[in-house]
Amino acid sequence: MADEKGSGVSTEKGNVVKMPATLSEFLRANPVDNLKEEGVFVSKRFKDAGLGFTIKAIDGNQFSGYRNRCNSIGRHGKMDFDTKLYNELVVLNHTLVPNFKSKEDIEAAGCRTPEEYLYRSLLSGEIEELAKRITALSGFDDDTDALREEAKN
Repeated sequence: MADEKGSGVSTEKGNVVKMPATLSEFLRANPVDNLKEEGVFVSKRFKDAGLGFTIKAIDGNQFSGYRNRCNSIGRHGKMDFDTKLYNELVVLNHTLVPNFKSKEDIEAAGCRTPEEYLYRSLLSGEIEELAKRITALSGFDDDTDALREEAKN
């Protein structure tokens, strides 16, 4: 495992970039209170139309809350996870454009709830892809095994 000290210098496309000297300095310089936003296409129909979604990352408290809401104890004491509910929570709360919770958009689509608007607007695979993109933006796409091995060296 690497110690807290960093190398202090990194090269990025031929440029020298000053890196924080310690992990603590890095964390202070890169807080997660200003979470990332990104534009994404979730399927060919949106890419062909040139219309992307704007999404934002999930913070730790939100992720914990979603996990708690989606976990339940099923038959024989086995833990069940409601993937459909998780995807809904992630997409509805972390898609900025379009805003699936916009009252005007919900009514204009002839819907009564954000969930109804979501399912009227997107195919099941698009909802799942959008949820995957949001969780990836939130740091869940990192290859943790590769990162762990790199940290060991």
